[in-house]
Amino acid sequence: MLYLTLRQYEYIVGIADAGSLTKAAAQLNVSQPSLSVAITRVEDHLKRVIFIRGKGAAIEITPFGHRLIAKARELLALGADIEQDSDAAHTWVLGCFADIAPWYLAPALGQLADRFPALSFAGHEGRFADLASALSDGTIDLAISYDVGFSGHFRRRKLADIAPVAFVATDHPLAQKSTLELADLKHDPLILFNEDLSEGFMRDLFTRVALRPVIQQKVASLEMMRSLAANGVGVGISYSRPPGDLSYDGKRLVTVPIATAEAKTEIALIWSSLRADSGDFDAILDALSPKAASATDSRG
Repeated sequence: MLYLTLRQYEYIVGIADAGSLTKAAAQLNVSQPSLSVAITRVEDHLKRVIFIRGKGAAIEITPFGHRLIAKARELLALGADIEQDSDAAHTWVLGCFADIAPWYLAPALGQLADRFPALSFAGHEGRFADLASALSDGTIDLAISYDVGFSGHFRRRKLADIAPVAFVATDHPLAQKSTLELADLKHDPLILFNEDLSEGFMRDLFTRVALRPVIQQKVASLEMMRSLAANGVGVGISYSRPPGDLSYDGKRLVTVPIATAEAKTEIALIWSSLRADSGDFDAILDALSPKAASATDSRG
């Protein structure tokens, strides 16, 4: 527990700035004896001398006193910042699921900067669990993500329905198909993401359609998945579809949409239902939402 109060630190800084107890008492609107008592209590507690006080003379600050006063200024500034916190001074942080961030995050930040020039915005990429945690602890204000792993105190507003795709090598039998069903992959070795929530989501999907996936490889990135698929290691399944037909290592691959109805999911704006009401937040939410989305808010 802290023994010294912010008021006592304020007195110490005020005395240092004024250069004498008399001037500090007038500026702080307290009595000179009150300041003397405050100094004595602080010095007694810290067991160090802050000021050298001579009768009728200006005070002198000890080396320890200078260090303490510098830290006290920082503490008081932080306290003032906490008390004066407002939406106008807040940097709004928009999170985005890492795999779709290149398509969604940068345009959204540009749109918000144009729409709200008086506000400050920043972006944050993360995986499902990272985003859920950051929304809960207030590190980010809003997230664009697939609605996976956001159970509990969250609200969401749908942006779009989306279907997964399969990444296959150019010589794979499925490469000639315009669309495929999950059942077409029942004998193929699959490449999935190694994040628990993502893998769990895909396993649940296969269970719903009465299939048992053969998992060949787990990866941490979309481009690793595409590279492995292009090299014939297996079939990658993802809800993100980069443009182009080349993996990072220069190999060609084919992207085939998966038409299975149960595989569809949604991309949504997601935020904590515990956050305080804010006119700025509502305006930001509306700016990022489809025109008719105001009636589609749902609780998790």
